Amino acid sequence: MMNFTKLALRAALAVGLTASAGCSYLFGDEGMFPDTSQDYKQAREMEPIRVPEGALGTNLQEIYPIPPIQDDLLLEGEFEVPRPTPLVAGAGEDVVRIQSLGDESWALVAMAPGQLWPQVRSFLTSAGIQVGRVDAQAGIIETSWLDLEGQTMSSRFRFRIEQGVQRGSSELHVLQMRQAGDVSTWPAESTDVGQEQEMLKAVAQFVANSADSAPVSMLADRAMSAEGKLAMEDVPGGGSVLRLGLPFTRGWASVGKALEESRFEVTDRDRSEGIYYVRFLGEAANEEGGWFSWMFSSEDENPLVGRNLLVSVAAAGDREVTVGVAPVAGDSPLERRDQQALLTVLKGNIN
Repeated sequence: MMNFTKLALRAALAVGLTASAGCSYLFGDEGMFPDTSQDYKQAREMEPIRVPEGALGTNLQEIYPIPPIQDDLLLEGEFEVPRPTPLVAGAGEDVVRIQSLGDESWALVAMAPGQLWPQVRSFLTSAGIQVGRVDAQAGIIETSWLDLEGQTMSSRFRFRIEQGVQRGSSELHVLQMRQAGDVSTWPAESTDVGQEQEMLKAVAQFVANSADSAPVSMLADRAMSAEGKLAMEDVPGGGSVLRLGLPFTRGWASVGKALEESRFEVTDRDRSEGIYYVRFLGEAANEEGGWFSWMFSSEDENPLVGRNLLVSVAAAGDREVTVGVAPVAGDSPLERRDQQALLTVLKGNIN
């Protein structure tokens, strides 16, 4: 008499064979759903379809054209793979900081414009402030007229969000207008700087408190790039510069502040010529894995430490400057690798 274990094994084997036969019927070469994942290996190259004369062949173009290969390019000399540029070399920990230059103030926010946009909208909703106009493409939100306590005339505000200097950062600018005279056009400056400052501080505090739960506006994110206004590029004749998307006045001030935070000692400056005279002090002692750590085993071996240099800030348009590093007159030239390393140290601290 066959025991239960052998009977169970035979039954399982029979079911397995039946299932295999069923799968062959459905998914085999002659089945209802044959496997075509390997068919491309037998594909043959065919001549392009010829469109009859007078007909358009726009829809028959290659979807993924293969560009021609150029194999006759020879590099001059030895090629050295550059080290990847850090995202933000000297970013601070503050989510929101109020920045000032002359009479202008703005909030520097450590989040992309697509994240800051819904935060400002949430602030206005929480404060019960009605929105009069919204332009996500330009990053502008305008409020309706507000009756503020202790003020005889109504005011309204315009919030402008734009991409910050560094990638993944934003700038928030506030403009105030009083309901007096011509109100059809926004003024170049706020009519009441005190109200502007109070509103800027209020929304900056709101954003700082709710930064951990910041949503993202896809529309604003597409409209305002997150690549930043700062990039390194090569110049004709050799060498590299930083291209900074700021007007000269602010670019000059930003570079000056960044030099101090990047371990440069400013010994003199000539604003009319756009020149900072500096001495490189080396990377901070507590900065692990700095840019120069991969070149030299110790900071004492870095030949750039203690060297006098010229940092130039030149206007390249109404809202753009270039920043370069060069040796002082009579000194030995900088190697391209060293020049790029110095610019990279400086790049992470410009905002």
